[in-house]
Amino acid sequence: MSDQPIVFEQWQTSGDATIGVVRLNAPRSLNSLSLEMIRLLTPQLKAWAEDERVRAVWLEAEGDKAFCAGGDIVALYRSMTEAGGADIGKAFFTEEYELDYLIHSYPKPVVCWGHGIVMGGGMGIMQGASHRVVTESSKLAMPETTIGLYPDVGGGWFLNRCPGRTGLFLGLTGARVNGADALFTGLADRFIKHELKAQVVAELTRVNWHNRHGHEVVGSVLRQFEQQSTDAQPASPVRDHFDEINRATDADTLEQTIAQLKELASGDGWLAKAVKPLAVASPVAFALVWEHLQRCRLDGVKQVFDKELLLSTNCLSKGEFAEGVRALLIDKDQQPRWRYATLADIDNEWINGFFV
Repeated sequence: MSDQPIVFEQWQTSGDATIGVVRLNAPRSLNSLSLEMIRLLTPQLKAWAEDERVRAVWLEAEGDKAFCAGGDIVALYRSMTEAGGADIGKAFFTEEYELDYLIHSYPKPVVCWGHGIVMGGGMGIMQGASHRVVTESSKLAMPETTIGLYPDVGGGWFLNRCPGRTGLFLGLTGARVNGADALFTGLADRFIKHELKAQVVAELTRVNWHNRHGHEVVGSVLRQFEQQSTDAQPASPVRDHFDEINRATDADTLEQTIAQLKELASGDGWLAKAVKPLAVASPVAFALVWEHLQRCRLDGVKQVFDKELLLSTNCLSKGEFAEGVRALLIDKDQQPRWRYATLADIDNEWINGFFV
């Protein structure tokens, strides 16, 4: 196995066309996205976009546990707490969002095989792909509120496009969703059994790409194998609890919304488990999610990333994010000392300062 954090290949098809392959190759860290990986991936994607022989791009990861479990937040913590590190954090967010937008606006089909855990930075990569594939082992989430952050990497765009208020629910709770949930919420396009992956690849390289639109080729192949995967698709708890989620998030204020969501924790089953992180997450992060989703409601992808770069850069300097990472991953005491104990304590003017 290569010691490079990303492996690039090109698969030859039956004609003279090729498929550019990106394999995230840091399985020990669950393929978490580092600045080095971003700086390898961006120029390669740009080169393939200009190469007429490359008809599509395939994104996958080494190992069965995760496609990408997030960004390298330990490195971001160092940038927030060590002298002279601020520029590193800003560079990370700037270049990560440029990469994410590049995928969103890519001129060729991009297939993301989202097997295993897909969180945070992994969601940023996956959500831009034109063909987002989930499997029976997929677990998607945006759990940033537990570390004093908010769902970035385009979350202001893709969470606002989930049905009903499920995007707000997922952003506040950080709940993990399975492949069927991802299809229902619009966070994935196809469900295919992981055991069929090799056959999907074989078919993509076997079919004739000549004089055919790339999206047509990819869509027809994925559809064929999705039809063979219906027996493996799990139930969708988000679909099953859709009405309850909408009722719990139907409120005029953030305080009312969080209170109604917390009431669900007294039950049992998936919904009660999904809302439990609310008890320990950052009230400041809740306020950022609420405000960010409202401010981005009518925005396009580029506008969202521009707003998120400003917001994330401010998060680097205001303390809440650093404290959340410290408690979860550095000292691992699971006892974050949030700036405000409750939503009622929050200084709204201080929150507004994140957005300017």
